[in-house]
Amino acid sequence: MSRRLLALGFWGGLAVLGVLTGRPGVQADDLEQRTLVIVSGDRRQAVQVEVARRPADRARGLMERERLPAGAGMLFVYPREQPATGAFWMFNTRIPLSIAFIDTRGVIRAIRRMVPCDSERPADCPRYPAGVPFRMALEVNVGFFARHGITVGDRLLPASLP
Repeated sequence: MSRRLLALGFWGGLAVLGVLTGRPGVQADDLEQRTLVIVSGDRRQAVQVEVARRPADRARGLMERERLPAGAGMLFVYPREQPATGAFWMFNTRIPLSIAFIDTRGVIRAIRRMVPCDSERPADCPRYPAGVPFRMALEVNVGFFARHGITVGDRLLPASLP
């Protein structure tokens, strides 16, 4: 079964925040759709996102998808701030992604590049720790942030926050 993990520390002996399984048959249509606006200097960049609030939706994420439209993404929203050791992985995710870790005020605190993992063994897939506490994480096509000049310190327009 496909699984997505948000872990504290390493897979092995450290505490796991959650190994979450996706609900069978969940489609993008089942998720809240929203337009986020990222403010970068005097520029604004809109992103059409699916909002993953429920544990099962966050677990499934963008797994098994063959593509993500340009200007689209998935926003993972947590009920409380996650620790800097919180990490994402790319098991069963086919699309190279960039991820921004966002604090409670909507400020981007870290950006990482994540590559698909083609291993059939989840334990073989690398983890991408945030390195900063975060409340939300935004996954988009790899290079999206760089193409639009979006960097750490930029923020989500408050009116667009979920």
